[in-house]
Amino acid sequence: MASQDFEMTNFTCQLGEKSFHIELPNWAEQANGNVLVKSGETVTLVTAVMGNELPNQGFFPLTVDYEERFYAAGKILGSRFMRREGRPSDEAIITARLIDRAIRPLFPKNFLREVQVICTCLSWDAQNDPDLSGLLGASLALSLSNIPWKGPIAAVRIGRVQGNFVLNPAYQERAESDLDFVLAGQQLASPRGEQDGELVFNMIEAEGDEIPEETYEQALAFAEPFLIQLLEFQKQIIARGGVQKILHKERDSSFEDFEKEFRAWLDPKLEQALFQGEKQKRMASLDEVKKEYTALVTEKYSDLPAQAGAQIQKYAELFFEEEIDRIVHKGILERDQRVDDRKPDEIRPLAANAGFLPRTHGSGLFERGQTRTLSILTLGAPGDQRLLEGMEFIGKKRFMHHYNFPPYAPGEVKPMRGPGRREIGHGILAEKSLFPVIPAPEEFPYTIRIVTEVVSSNGSTSMAAVCSSTLALLDAGVPIKRPVAGISMGLMKGEGDAYKLLTDIQGPEDKHGDMDFKVAGTKQGICAIQLDVKVTGITKQMFKETLAAARKARWRIIDEVIAKVLPEPRAELSPWAPKIATFNINPEKIGLLIGSGGKTINRISEEYGVEIDIEETGQVFITSQDKEQLAKAVEFVQNLTHEVQVGDIFVGKVKRILEFGAFVEIPGGQEGLVHISQLAPHRVNKVQDVVKLGQTVSVKVIEIDELGRVNLSMKETREHQQG
Repeated sequence: MASQDFEMTNFTCQLGEKSFHIELPNWAEQANGNVLVKSGETVTLVTAVMGNELPNQGFFPLTVDYEERFYAAGKILGSRFMRREGRPSDEAIITARLIDRAIRPLFPKNFLREVQVICTCLSWDAQNDPDLSGLLGASLALSLSNIPWKGPIAAVRIGRVQGNFVLNPAYQERAESDLDFVLAGQQLASPRGEQDGELVFNMIEAEGDEIPEETYEQALAFAEPFLIQLLEFQKQIIARGGVQKILHKERDSSFEDFEKEFRAWLDPKLEQALFQGEKQKRMASLDEVKKEYTALVTEKYSDLPAQAGAQIQKYAELFFEEEIDRIVHKGILERDQRVDDRKPDEIRPLAANAGFLPRTHGSGLFERGQTRTLSILTLGAPGDQRLLEGMEFIGKKRFMHHYNFPPYAPGEVKPMRGPGRREIGHGILAEKSLFPVIPAPEEFPYTIRIVTEVVSSNGSTSMAAVCSSTLALLDAGVPIKRPVAGISMGLMKGEGDAYKLLTDIQGPEDKHGDMDFKVAGTKQGICAIQLDVKVTGITKQMFKETLAAARKARWRIIDEVIAKVLPEPRAELSPWAPKIATFNINPEKIGLLIGSGGKTINRISEEYGVEIDIEETGQVFITSQDKEQLAKAVEFVQNLTHEVQVGDIFVGKVKRILEFGAFVEIPGGQEGLVHISQLAPHRVNKVQDVVKLGQTVSVKVIEIDELGRVNLSMKETREHQQG
């Protein structure tokens, strides 16, 4: 393997107020590369392994896994019957995707050998997020291995607390921050061939509370010197390693004659097939061209031995895709021509609808060209919140967005399985985009779940999901702050500094383009960003121009589509949505409401058909489909937990009779004494002359003594009634 012994195996980089400590322990000595990254007391082991080239593989088979270990946080979690880690959490999948998106563009073109990067968090200090350690470790593990990779890359997280940028904020600082901006980049090669040129950015993952574009530009500038520092730090480690990379040719010169011969035949046919608006026609035309092309190649090289013939066929497939890529680029860069004849900054035809599913709590349909997403919203009780139990976080989640991409959406036939990494990632991206406008539980106590079904796909479905989900929220009557819309921006890069930005990319521009820059937000600011590239990276100028173009498109969608369908949330919730009443009780009364073994709360729930949730603060939520039953349950609970005060008047049953008075049951399970002198406005010789056991009487609280004993009067209630 490529692992070697180094003279020095420990390295430290002081980055702002924090540091990264790198160790090369050679623990995983059979991996091609392995490093240990420490940030505070968070420790991450990262390995990189290269396998063989898979047969009939038309894409680069890279796998990135991020492994959370409960022991890292000193916890024993998981199912009671298993007590071990199960499938990766959504948070772990998002971290794996973040690392994957940053390292993938830097593998050489047409490299088809399997590569797997595994990041395992061994220790977690509840301060430093392992995601940045994992990304730094992945960069070094690949750079120190013999795997061909054009790194290193550096990544930082930028927060903003009270208007000030914070580098790699700890969890507490992130909770106080209105911005979470993770970006990765590398330096381009200078004219001398060294990697000390312009800094470019190849991965961004950001969320914020409606942050203006200018703030993101300032945050990027703030991050730049720290990224350069991290890159220089890695170069020093890599220089000591001296690992020889395996040779990989991005282009095979032995196929030059093949290219010249078939390009002349292929390009005119691809031009004709590609540049037509409708996806089905385009795909059908491309299929016909490919069949004819494959037949010509097979016929021409039919006399070759089997192995050589297979090699030709494999290269022919790669060449076919490369030519599509080249022609799509050429159309944009030379003629401003897109595959559907739109202008570079033109959005596909837009349409929307809401409230068309009669029994759901909210529904929205958004159409952008041939991309259509259907979002359905469900309102639930506070107790319907999702329970999270992971290495980094244990708690509840009251707003959820889930994304489904069935095979019929792109017109394919595939097995129906559970959500994959892409579906989970797109769902959480839309969730991040919408979360800043979701009302606080104090204002709107419901648990909210939105499911987006992609019913037709031709690019940019995640951003369409944001738009249809906004319509579902408005249709459901959720009092969101402002509408949210999303757009995907693309890039076609040419020779040198030439490039063109594209607004609202669709299928071929996503597949054959150089960038997928998703931006979602309101008219006030950006809520989420996600950047993927297929080139080395984008410059600061490209970043600025993309944000400006995305804002223009976002505002248009909000003004011309969403606002016209539903300018504001509906005034009332769906009649099928549950009703929630919320009020506060004395926390000391929680035990009384729950009862021994939960008997009281269960009895109330069953008798009135309601769901009761109680917070430690004493806040009570009662949920029901029936308004009348809800009102009765609220009255019962409020009477049960009422704080008795002097002057209160109640109706209660006589529970005990003694010579000196009668004890009457009052709310809260208490009994108060009506002294014989307080039974009637006249002299009473015998208590039984006025009240009987079990009789219902009206009483007034006239005193609560220092021991909490309640004294009542029937006499004063009569005077009150007469008055």
